[in-house]
Amino acid sequence: MMRLSILFVAYPLLPVTEESAGGAEQVLLTVEREMNAAGHCTSVAAPDGSRVTGELLATGPPARALDEYELREREHNARVVDYLQSHPGQFDLIHDMSGSFFRHSRECGIPMLATLHLPRSFYEPTLFEALAEAPGNSTMNSIFNSPSPGFFNCVSAAQTQTFAGLPNLIGVVQNGIALEQFPFTRDKGGYVLWLGRICEEKAPHLAVAVSRCAGVPLVLAGQVYPFRYHLDYFEREVRPYLNGRSQVKLVDTPLASQKLDLLRHARALLLTSTAEETSSLVAMEAMACGTPVVAFRRGAFAEIVSHAETGFIVDTVQEMAAALGAIDCIAPENCRERAQRFFSACRMAQEYEELYRRVLTSANELAA
Repeated sequence: MMRLSILFVAYPLLPVTEESAGGAEQVLLTVEREMNAAGHCTSVAAPDGSRVTGELLATGPPARALDEYELREREHNARVVDYLQSHPGQFDLIHDMSGSFFRHSRECGIPMLATLHLPRSFYEPTLFEALAEAPGNSTMNSIFNSPSPGFFNCVSAAQTQTFAGLPNLIGVVQNGIALEQFPFTRDKGGYVLWLGRICEEKAPHLAVAVSRCAGVPLVLAGQVYPFRYHLDYFEREVRPYLNGRSQVKLVDTPLASQKLDLLRHARALLLTSTAEETSSLVAMEAMACGTPVVAFRRGAFAEIVSHAETGFIVDTVQEMAAALGAIDCIAPENCRERAQRFFSACRMAQEYEELYRRVLTSANELAA
């Protein structure tokens, strides 16, 4: 493929770094690094303090609280649009991973691919209302009836089903990880691990219930974002179990090196989310380390975890606790092999390169 100049657009809330807790931020960093290594010219529009492989287009200070989101989003998007309009011709393609910048497709004058990372229910319904077909036009959507059309991709088959009917949905690219950063080990400890953002929908309190039911030590590792509803949830549902008398230990805001050590030596990783998750980088990372995963039957989890081969898919807290009794039957080698076969960063980058080609070809055809 010819060398491209690509602008990646990140979420507007927090800096994008190797320490970012969000999956979308980690996917952006991985794709951008892979594209840069492949010889493409890469830039990232992200909040101040972000650390990327190529050039950083800083869009302003991170948000301090969730109620600043709308203001931060407006500032972020306006900064990107202003830059694009004052630097015409600098980029061949925009890859939007922000979840909302695609609304500005017409203003940018550049073909755009927007990756939808979240469950459809997490997006404001009005975000997609403008994508309703224009009257009398059955082939082209009104928002895309311009020289700078926008296109979408999902990150799992389960997510794609929920976006059926979305115009210009051109493919699925499952997330991937840099396998070399997650070394395999057969040596496991006695604890089970929960790792992620500490918030209600990720449900670490259910991991606590599993730990108590199964009688096994639990390590909760993650970050409580400085948003009031996250902080209230933590105080109400998690802190009461961090009293020194339970088998629950908290590793607050772990560094990447700490996350890796915990993943490599956990007896199992627990995925307790109550949301219809579209992917799970932490499950891929765990399996790359040879660590099995026990997950609720939610969203794309069953696409990532092979039941009874690399872990278990369950429906209740009691079933998850029972599955831990059989976890030693899962061979660490099976976990690593699945990660290598399906979840490499190289595979993800190759598939995005193919989507970029399709986007540029389609945009040129529409502009002709």
